Amino acid sequence: MDDSTRKMVAEAYDETVSEAMARGEPMDTAHMEGVTAAAMFLSSLAGIADAAARGAVESLGLKPE
Repeated sequence: MDDSTRKMVAEAYDETVSEAMARGEPMDTAHMEGVTAAAMFLSSLAGIADAAARGAVESLGLKPE
């Protein structure tokens, strides 16, 4: 994954986590929602399978801030 794609994926994750936290979701739930949203974004952007996209997002080690 190149740097610009990594940045966009991280932004999708961060935005989703922020929205979930604002709704009062627990941090674990917000994290899982963020991973799912970022994986869906990467899958559509790169045209890769959902499982591969999820694995790529998880390998980034993103965490809620």
